[in-house]
Amino acid sequence: MTEMIDKFHDECGVIGVYAPGKEDIARGVYFGLHSLQHRGQESAGIAVNRGGKISYYKDMGLVQEVFNDEIIGRLQGDMAIGHVRYSTAGESHAVNAMPLVAYYRGGAIALAHNGNLINADTLRCEMQDAGVIFQTGIDSEVIAALIARNIKDNTIEEAIVKSLETVKGAYALVITVGNKLIGVRDPNGIRPLCIGRGEDGSLVLSSESCVFPLLGVELIRDVDAGEMVIIEDGEIKSIQYHKGARKAMCSFEYVYFARPDSRMDGIGVYTARSECGRILAREHPVAADMVISVPDSGNVAAIGYAEESGIPYGEGLIKNRYVGRTFIQPNQRMRELSVKLKLNVLKGNVAGKRIIMVDDSIVRGTTIGKIVKMLKDAGAKEVHIRVASPPVIAPCFFGIDTPNKEKLVASGHTLEEICRMTGADSLGYISVEGMLTAIGAPEGTICTACFTGDYPMKLPEPEVGSGGRAELETDSVDVEKREE
Repeated sequence: MTEMIDKFHDECGVIGVYAPGKEDIARGVYFGLHSLQHRGQESAGIAVNRGGKISYYKDMGLVQEVFNDEIIGRLQGDMAIGHVRYSTAGESHAVNAMPLVAYYRGGAIALAHNGNLINADTLRCEMQDAGVIFQTGIDSEVIAALIARNIKDNTIEEAIVKSLETVKGAYALVITVGNKLIGVRDPNGIRPLCIGRGEDGSLVLSSESCVFPLLGVELIRDVDAGEMVIIEDGEIKSIQYHKGARKAMCSFEYVYFARPDSRMDGIGVYTARSECGRILAREHPVAADMVISVPDSGNVAAIGYAEESGIPYGEGLIKNRYVGRTFIQPNQRMRELSVKLKLNVLKGNVAGKRIIMVDDSIVRGTTIGKIVKMLKDAGAKEVHIRVASPPVIAPCFFGIDTPNKEKLVASGHTLEEICRMTGADSLGYISVEGMLTAIGAPEGTICTACFTGDYPMKLPEPEVGSGGRAELETDSVDVEKREE
């Protein structure tokens, strides 16, 4: 994906492991976070729980940069949760890294969150007016503070349910408190969360099922929309805390964000992307000599396009594997530099050829134009852009953080204008109907808000302008790493 600039800001990865008596549980979470690294490359953290006592470590950087054997060895427990982050709510500072550990009268709670709350600012202000002090700029702390406040006269399950009655937005939560590991998915099921079980009886919660083979567990099922699962004494208890909301799994998980080897809500991500490419070829055929992808997120759709069209698939762009996804850079100058470092043209493969270049999406339309120029400078006779998702015309407020509408190239320009801006010879997007057919989910269960403006919930007016994000006004904060 070339255009993930300012687009996906708080799409994080969460994992929770329950394995009483198993040594090195933190190491399992560490490896699981490696499998989720594509979901966030800004910070990483692990919290372990032994008998209600929580120890944790978190810092800025990639998983392998944050942790080493010594740190992992100090994190001992029967349960553990982990998190990789790229920020939306809260700036890029270590104080905003997760898991978030909070203390209340009965003990400690550790929480990791993937998603975005659309009423976080309102709730934060109300709680601050009531005397609550916040230490971070992340909306996850609002959830933790609500739980701590509600637990006084309730069980932890009741406190969580009561707290979630107040919040609005998207969330997949993993929580450890007392002797429990808890997973929660928002009422619309916007953000993914699944459950796996190992032969040794261990249980794992994860944003994606691609984690499970590495940890030796099998996918059991996805956590349902509006469901809370409580893992305790080796058993899984389910509470359907919210019913009746419109199911709205994020379509961008299928077309871009998730790893191709994951399954989400029973649907294989690879299959969905391949079908997007096939349908794209039927909707927007063009005579050409070779189909190429913008690696890596466009690869599967490009293969599907090539197979359907009968045009050979080949490599035209080589990716520097040591440069992360270009959107996982909070600074615009760094993002632009990483795009230049990221891709190089295979001149011998594209010179003199008519090229179909398949990408998974276009947001601003600036970076893809640079790639078109690179291909033509390398001798490509024609470059035809094909996009395996529909035009992005509206911002997302649920964790897939698109820019303001004015910055979305498809919101203010026609297809012909975008084509001219990129310098391509032709441009074609898959239709919304085609994408939904490719994903293959039951009708009405996929969120297409960024493509249609049809949001799965009403957006609070004061939050829309700000994107529902609370900012932490600070220049530098030392990370808190401690054991409690």
